Amino acid sequence: MVLWKVHGDGKHIPPNEVVAPEERLAWPQTIGLGIQHVLAMFGATFIVPVLIGFPPNTTIFFSGIGTLIFLLVTIGRGQRLGLPSYLGSSFAFISPVLVAEQHGGIPSALAGILVAGAVFFVVGVLVNKWGSGFIQWLMPPAVTGAVVALIGLNLASSAFTNFDKQPWTGFATLCGVVLVTVVFRGFIGRLSILVGVAFGYLIGWGQGQISFTAVKSAAWVGLPHFNTPHFSMRPIFLIVPVVIVLIAENTGHIKAVASMTGRNLDRSLGRGYMADGLATMLAGIGGGSGTTTYAENIGVMAATKVYSTSAYYVAAVVAIAFGCVPKFGALISTLPAGVLGGAGTILYGLIAVLGGRIWVENRVNFNNPVNLIPCAIGLIAGAGNYTLTFDHGNVSFNGIAMGAFGVIIAYQLMRWLSTYGVFHDTQPPAYAVWVTDQPTEGASAQPPDLYTSLTTTTMPDPNQPTGGASAQPTDPPPAAPPFGS
Repeated sequence: MVLWKVHGDGKHIPPNEVVAPEERLAWPQTIGLGIQHVLAMFGATFIVPVLIGFPPNTTIFFSGIGTLIFLLVTIGRGQRLGLPSYLGSSFAFISPVLVAEQHGGIPSALAGILVAGAVFFVVGVLVNKWGSGFIQWLMPPAVTGAVVALIGLNLASSAFTNFDKQPWTGFATLCGVVLVTVVFRGFIGRLSILVGVAFGYLIGWGQGQISFTAVKSAAWVGLPHFNTPHFSMRPIFLIVPVVIVLIAENTGHIKAVASMTGRNLDRSLGRGYMADGLATMLAGIGGGSGTTTYAENIGVMAATKVYSTSAYYVAAVVAIAFGCVPKFGALISTLPAGVLGGAGTILYGLIAVLGGRIWVENRVNFNNPVNLIPCAIGLIAGAGNYTLTFDHGNVSFNGIAMGAFGVIIAYQLMRWLSTYGVFHDTQPPAYAVWVTDQPTEGASAQPPDLYTSLTTTTMPDPNQPTGGASAQPTDPPPAAPPFGS
């Protein structure tokens, strides 16, 4: 049986044509695309284990295994060969894992990652059976954006700690990323983090901040270093709330793939959650960091118009092979602290900004206090790293957990109470509205640009009904992918 149908002659893609998930190009071109996917995910995937002290080879290895799991589990529901996506390291795990490692090291953190994956898998089973309506009710764009943003803000202190150790190396790394991003276009521009880190590495090497002793003694070929989890309640309570972010990430990425391929993939959301949950569980069992679908690889598909799942199978195999080169992992582990601080400054800031992007692209209306106040609570709880500790310190929730739970609970509570308060006669719109004037003769009414629509929104008097208002609420567009990282 032929798995993939060759598109055209397998070598050229005519204008205005795309390669569907069930199609492929000739194998040399497919292998090249697979390697391109590995390069696209590499910059973000290898930096996460370095930041949290995990073996880079192990995380790369499990990202390849996780991608194979994702492709296989998402088969069905109209997708004959699965969904075209790559699973890389999730930045959402960084902060809680760093805290968890203070209470039992890597094994304790792995237990939290394993349980988080199991919870996410159960969520996927429920969504696959009964649909995603409850998730969308529990976490509308106002809540999702706040949860994503507060993760980036919570990581700010970690970036500063590394940056402050070697400020000139951190500054050089920062400048390298910025310059590559704005000067180069196309594929090189997409690798700005990787190139910037390489530039900072050279600067650190010139200052004598790198030792190659471990690289010289490492073997060229061998299995990655595996760790096993050690279960205790505190790390589990710290890390499990990351599931909220994984739901937001996977939902946004799958919807982005649906938009590009012109298919309705809502029925595949549950299988996507299950697949990522399984991949994260496996990483937790063996010593890798938690996984998520990657926006970087979605960007590659958007640029190449090749949505073939065959390229992702190739990428997964290449990543597994990379994970079996110990010398490569030893080289990655020599990154100076300043490089991590410079890259982290941008990466963590991007996470915070992407939370705002979710608000903007979904036209979240912050004139509505039901949207505004819960987000304010969550952002400050996350940025200030509010911590709740009980049971004599054995159980604690850090800033990400407190912020995420805070915004969800506050939002649902305020939405319920608002029906009995000042908005009992009319609810303010959850999304921004267009305020349009009467068109002049011979001219058609045009919606304003997004900035104008957000800044000129007017709210009804909460004590008066709104009959006859010219402003009409708009339907929110699909959520954009939050981040890869």
